[in-house]
Amino acid sequence: MKRIYLSLGSNVGDRVSHIRKACELLPTAGIVVRRVSSCYKTEPVDFAPQRWFVNCVIEAETDLMPLQLLKALQSLERRLGRRPGISKGPRPIDIDILLYENVVVRSSALTIPHERLAERRFVLVPLGELASHVRHPVTQRTVLEMLHETTDMSQVIRLKSE
Repeated sequence: MKRIYLSLGSNVGDRVSHIRKACELLPTAGIVVRRVSSCYKTEPVDFAPQRWFVNCVIEAETDLMPLQLLKALQSLERRLGRRPGISKGPRPIDIDILLYENVVVRSSALTIPHERLAERRFVLVPLGELASHVRHPVTQRTVLEMLHETTDMSQVIRLKSE
């Protein structure tokens, strides 16, 4: 089993419920959830005129190879109501592969580690909650170092647990 980190986000409908449902369905896609960060209300980036997101990060394990994992996650997103739309726009669920062990993938279909990992506070904060000392396989910077160095100053507000 390979250790992976996934980012989940939603800004349509009941955002927390969409994330919970995705977490419940991940095992049906061959992904064993080990730990889930807190949920955070986060300011949209790239496409600002939309509702704020709720985001979290999951530490999981899988036997799927990277492209198989991508296809499984895309299928799960469709199952949860994601449809093609505005790039970076509103969506009920978005699942991104942040890290896959220490593997580096560069293809037209997939980039691992996620190409904007170090630039996104909404990913680094919950990832840091789970894995602050995990290193980026290319830069060798820890998640904590990337968080301290990012120029992204968008708001990331931890939601209270229920």
